[in-house]
Amino acid sequence: MSLDADAIVDRRRMRRKLTFWRVVAVLVLVLAVVGAGFALAPKTGLTGGGTAIARVRIQGLIRGNQARVEALERLGRSNARAVIVHLDSPGGTTAGSEQLYDALRTLQTKKPMVVVVDGLAASGAYIAALSADHIIAHDTSLVGSIGVLFQFPNFAEVLKTIGVKVEEIKSTPLKAAPNGFEPTSPEARAAIEAIVLDSYDWFKNLVKTRRQLNDAQLAKVVDGRVFTGRQGLPLKLVDELGNEKTALAWLARVKKVPANTPVRDYALEPRFSELSFLHVAAWGAHVVGLSAFAERIEAWGGIQAVERLNLDGLLALWHPSQSN
Repeated sequence: MSLDADAIVDRRRMRRKLTFWRVVAVLVLVLAVVGAGFALAPKTGLTGGGTAIARVRIQGLIRGNQARVEALERLGRSNARAVIVHLDSPGGTTAGSEQLYDALRTLQTKKPMVVVVDGLAASGAYIAALSADHIIAHDTSLVGSIGVLFQFPNFAEVLKTIGVKVEEIKSTPLKAAPNGFEPTSPEARAAIEAIVLDSYDWFKNLVKTRRQLNDAQLAKVVDGRVFTGRQGLPLKLVDELGNEKTALAWLARVKKVPANTPVRDYALEPRFSELSFLHVAAWGAHVVGLSAFAERIEAWGGIQAVERLNLDGLLALWHPSQSN
């Protein structure tokens, strides 16, 4: 029996050592990837040298980003001949989208600029697209989703079922309302609705002004739906169907930018910032065989993603509805 017990103890000791060295291997791998990322990721600015047309890519959720604003300001002071903005985003917060729109509008006062919708420019991303005087989309790109959204979960019925009551003391009935722990009062709903409608009016007026629409034309595009590029062309949501080559031709024809001017990427932020520490750590854990550890990391990453979706303010965000 003692030999069996000693063997079990030895196996457990070996397992602990193996786990320890696997964790060390993950940490070393993560540090190596981080170091390589910092070494290889380009700084913001035009790749290569000489005069060029700057290619700017705006993808994913849009929210407030002062570093992006400053990068666009630097682009305005650079020797770039023109700017092609590639958009592929479902939108984001109204405030973040307005900030991006303002930065791009300022850039357009200094450089000829054209927007190309690669796949999606909906809601807040369409606000960003409105900064350009010329919008190009693929036939099957999606544009529009002109509207504003305020969503919040309400756990009142669940809490009642499990016998939990959240009590609070606040200065006025509308402070921190709605809070999700009690039924939303008519007054709170009316206050939120007023904010949504005010932001919606701002969005509609921006579309009307920038796309030069009359009231009848505006009414056709502001019901919240998305349109394909082909549908958006006669509705004046886009100016032309095509791609980057179409944008280059427009710049040459209208803005007199030489057709042989090279196009170079302009990074708004280091590429390594797009790869989170958690993703690298999870990948490294999978490589060395710590699948359970990797799953925990990825689960934590999912929690962080949910928290990031708690966006700061009203949303100008499009996503297709999902039915069970």
